[in-house]
Amino acid sequence: MNAPHWIETGRGERALVFLHGISGGAAGALDILPLLTPPGWRGLAWDMPGYGNSRQVEPVSFDSFAGALVDLFDAAGLEQAVLVGHSMGGMIALQAAVRFPERISGLVLACCTPAFGAPAGPLQQAFLARRLGPLDEGATMRELAVELIPTMVGPGADPVVVRDAVDLMGRIAPASYRAAMHALLGFDQRAALPGLALPALVLAGRHDAVAAPAVLRRMAESLPAATYLEIDAGHLLPFEEPAAFAAAVREFLAGLDCMPVM
Repeated sequence: MNAPHWIETGRGERALVFLHGISGGAAGALDILPLLTPPGWRGLAWDMPGYGNSRQVEPVSFDSFAGALVDLFDAAGLEQAVLVGHSMGGMIALQAAVRFPERISGLVLACCTPAFGAPAGPLQQAFLARRLGPLDEGATMRELAVELIPTMVGPGADPVVVRDAVDLMGRIAPASYRAAMHALLGFDQRAALPGLALPALVLAGRHDAVAAPAVLRRMAESLPAATYLEIDAGHLLPFEEPAAFAAAVREFLAGLDCMPVM
């Protein structure tokens, strides 16, 4: 077992794990993790394999990411946890819920989709070209971040949020970012959604141009026990509107308090 690196806050029998997006890392959750974690809960945020202080897994795939997440559970002494996944982290949360349903007690899926779509499709190819093309031409991760991050936030985003997101993305190893981007090509859990009966909260950013609210609404409608909520933000919803995001997550967690600890 090679458990990924994580940070944590709080103490309690119940636990949540925050899973960052493809341009993030555990360091990005330092401020928001305490907001998400209610009294009596333990909150963790990981560095996805290949990111921050976590070693890469081979092959780089969603199955491997889900397996690494279970390794984290085991290393941290977690029997179960609620997964709070943002963007690609939400996709990993879905993958883990399908593969290891006995370890997951709830899902918060923020600004993510249940599938990447046809890899050869024009929208998907444009997505990859926008995010990998500059690296192919010699740009650094920071230069790519300076170009991309401002397009991912809503119109009212605080410039400090943009600055911090650029700094975080700029520290990602290019090889890890490329590998994660290519892993997206094979992701598709649409068929599994009707069978995921665990409690779920689906959160969309009203101005999200990466994961459109209409797609998240359809995902919520396909999940048997999901609630859908839209917040006035862009794709970086948890960081653009941390208070609203945390309030929604805490309300969801409060509903789980009525259920027995496994």
